[in-house]
Amino acid sequence: MYQRGDEKTVIGYTSGVYDLFHIGHLNLLKNAKGLCDKLIVGVTSDEMVAYKNKKAIIPHQERMEIVRNIRHVDSVVPQNDMDKFKMWQRLKFDIMFVGDDWFKTEKWEELDERFKEVGVKIVYFPYTKGTSSTLINQTLSELREK
Repeated sequence: MYQRGDEKTVIGYTSGVYDLFHIGHLNLLKNAKGLCDKLIVGVTSDEMVAYKNKKAIIPHQERMEIVRNIRHVDSVVPQNDMDKFKMWQRLKFDIMFVGDDWFKTEKWEELDERFKEVGVKIVYFPYTKGTSSTLINQTLSELREK
């Protein structure tokens, strides 16, 4: 947390691929910004997307530029590592925002404990039902096959 006089600036962080930007992405960023003073967004590199056996349609630099230009976003950083704690060591954020599809998973319960030790709160936002980059890709693929 940055301090300016008696004021404390709450730093928030979230990350994602942000491929085929859609309303779910916008909802997450808008809601996150509503709970912090400064929102930093990590955009997953093409190499990290490939690690998940997927391929981003939009190149990394373009995805970063799209996210950078969302008015709710204060800063964009590349996410070249899936280790969220390493990112905290670099950025020292106070709150981390995550989709609730990760809630109560083993990985995130461990991260939650680790972040509590350093005073970071994890906030889980409801996943936007009915839309995702995966669903958009499937729909486009089906349309091309017709």
